[in-house]
Amino acid sequence: MEYKIARRAASLSPSLTLAIDSKAKQMKADGADVVGFGAGEPDFDTPQHIKDAAAAALAAGFTKYTPSSGIPELRKAIADKFKRENGLDYKTSQIIVSCGGKHSCFNVILATCEEGDEVIIPAPYWLSYPEMVKLAAATPVILPTSDRTEFKVTPEQLRAAITPRTRLFILNSPSNPTGTVYTPDEIKELGDICVQAGVLIMSDEIYEHLLYDGAVHRSVASFSQAHKDHTIIVHGFAKAWSMTGWRLGFLAAPEPIAKAIDALQSHSTSNPTSFAQKGGVEALNGSQEHLPGWLQQYAERRTEAWKRLNAMDGVTCVNSKGAFYLFPNISGTGLKSADFCARLLEQEKVAAVPGIAFGADDYIRISYATNLANIIKGLDRMAHFVKSLKA
Repeated sequence: MEYKIARRAASLSPSLTLAIDSKAKQMKADGADVVGFGAGEPDFDTPQHIKDAAAAALAAGFTKYTPSSGIPELRKAIADKFKRENGLDYKTSQIIVSCGGKHSCFNVILATCEEGDEVIIPAPYWLSYPEMVKLAAATPVILPTSDRTEFKVTPEQLRAAITPRTRLFILNSPSNPTGTVYTPDEIKELGDICVQAGVLIMSDEIYEHLLYDGAVHRSVASFSQAHKDHTIIVHGFAKAWSMTGWRLGFLAAPEPIAKAIDALQSHSTSNPTSFAQKGGVEALNGSQEHLPGWLQQYAERRTEAWKRLNAMDGVTCVNSKGAFYLFPNISGTGLKSADFCARLLEQEKVAAVPGIAFGADDYIRISYATNLANIIKGLDRMAHFVKSLKA
């Protein structure tokens, strides 16, 4: 039988990061010694006190439906976090808890964008943004950047890209895949442009706690009431608390948008997992003592990886200021990203993600969310691979 697939599904590109991670794991299961730089996932375990809180909730029978937008206790903890860390006042009715940061992004785009709308996305971008925009029947408008400008979109670029059809600008700082962190002044200037043009901002701040070299995160919503009124912050527990598998995210939005997202979520996933939400409360309100040690290890790995990448003939790499990624330029090797990564995995058993997945075909993404021994082994293999291209 021939099955008809809806255009919205047939037009999507599967996630290359998940595909490469899956292939690398299968190769490992088959006995290959694979070094994986693919997944954007901390290699640290979820802190024990968070696991204990979820386990206690499960043992106590907290296993039923909750409000679709999350339990009041967690929404309050999130509102308190925004006040404490970002200087932002949100009512709990403006907070929506979702099934992961990705789910929050999807909800925002689906609730605010429709056919005829344009969404401005700087490239390199997290690979799901354009696909989500297409699912909303809107049009992605890509603004290319490069390592020459530390992958930052300029105010001139943004201003020139805005049209009467522009509905949303996606801002991701610290950035996946580049590790770029915009300065507060740069964030404010981009926010000013959007406020003046009446364009909403989806500010993806899930990496806000992962910063290096004195970099500072400031939310675009924090500069004025007008900035806040134009901003939806998306966030989640995956990165700073290593809770990727918990599927727990959140957002803060102007009340009419939050209300629309709540209605949308009530008809899609309904509530996030009940006992995972209790873990989320503990993550926000409990000890944060795990984070300095994680950051120290990330910083050491980042430095080692950056040095090794720049020592390779035909490879250059700007250092990241946040998240746990490097985005080296491999154009000097003569290969484009998909070919480079396919051959690297096949010949050297090293998994990296092609930059084409992020809208930048002269680059690859290296995640340093793996131990230092793996970084040394994997990049030694990559250096051998790059050297073989020149032979």
